[in-house]
Amino acid sequence: MPEDVWAQFVQDSERDIHTSEAPKEPSARARMVTERLRQQEARGELPPGWRTGPAWQEMNGRAARRRKVWTVIGVVLAIALAVVAMKPSLLPGDLFGTGTDTDEGTQSANPLPDETAAPSNAPSDAPGTPTLDEPFAGSPAVRYADGAAGIVLPEAKPVGAFGKDQVAKALEQTKSLLVDANLDRKTLLGGTPETTLDKILDPKQPGMIDDAKSWLRKPGKESDPLWLFSRFDPDEVRLVGDVVKTRGRTTFKAGKDGAVAIHADYTFVYPLALADPDSTEVSRTIVRRILDVELLNPAKYEVTPGRLSVDRYDQDLANSACDVYDGFLHPQFDSVEPTGAPPSGPTTDPYDRSQDIGKSGREECGTVSRT
Repeated sequence: MPEDVWAQFVQDSERDIHTSEAPKEPSARARMVTERLRQQEARGELPPGWRTGPAWQEMNGRAARRRKVWTVIGVVLAIALAVVAMKPSLLPGDLFGTGTDTDEGTQSANPLPDETAAPSNAPSDAPGTPTLDEPFAGSPAVRYADGAAGIVLPEAKPVGAFGKDQVAKALEQTKSLLVDANLDRKTLLGGTPETTLDKILDPKQPGMIDDAKSWLRKPGKESDPLWLFSRFDPDEVRLVGDVVKTRGRTTFKAGKDGAVAIHADYTFVYPLALADPDSTEVSRTIVRRILDVELLNPAKYEVTPGRLSVDRYDQDLANSACDVYDGFLHPQFDSVEPTGAPPSGPTTDPYDRSQDIGKSGREECGTVSRT
């Protein structure tokens, strides 16, 4: 029982005691009736009354206590229901299945569980229109994880020529590469992903690091840094908020000659506004990347121990100008005349992760069904 309710109960009880009348002398008739009943009981002539037995008295006492307890609980419950009715956000979780969260500054959706296998179909539509405060409204990404939290690694185990700890390190390096290339703010605003180039990729892999650096220095159709990195021109657009939404999975298996083959498949959703600080229109660019890297066996290959080699990199870029090869993604805004070539490829859903993407996608620039 709450302390304030108990205090009120004690106060009321003391008041009732002080205000009650003093006991009165029983009347002559009452004394006669009492004496007659006493004598009948002594002779054994008085049967027990149906409401005076011990069982009834005990039950009646319990009922009285229950009434008191439930009266107090009823008052507290009524107050609680009234408060919740005025402000439902005080309830923990989503008890009524509304899928909303009214706390200020949060997105209105329940987070998705981790992706452990390829989805069987595209996600359903989400209500809403993106704003500077809610940049993922109207997008399935509203339920995606925030940034690096969406890159969930599988539990490591010994594979091929490598022990559990070595596999775990390779998985962490893969995550660091994904973060550096697709989530690091410096990289997103046109910087160089130094962690990837200087600490993760194997410098002994022919051409890989040198090629990536040349793509960044002099981007073009045949040397596009967007093949590996997500980058925006800060003179054109600005990132909205501090969150990039992430959805995908990482797997690994035994590769050739004792190698560890790691497969990463992730979708990144970037909320953007025009560089003009007075602009309030929000657009989104969606990038899906498939990256296959290997931890090669030093007994079989000339490699740098502890570094990763890239075996495959594919990407699907949604809501970016077609045939522009300056090393940046160029999202389209309704308030600005479209740039680049008109789309010529098929219409695709950038949130549909049920299909694989292939290298042929690089040559096609189509229309997105939603952003």
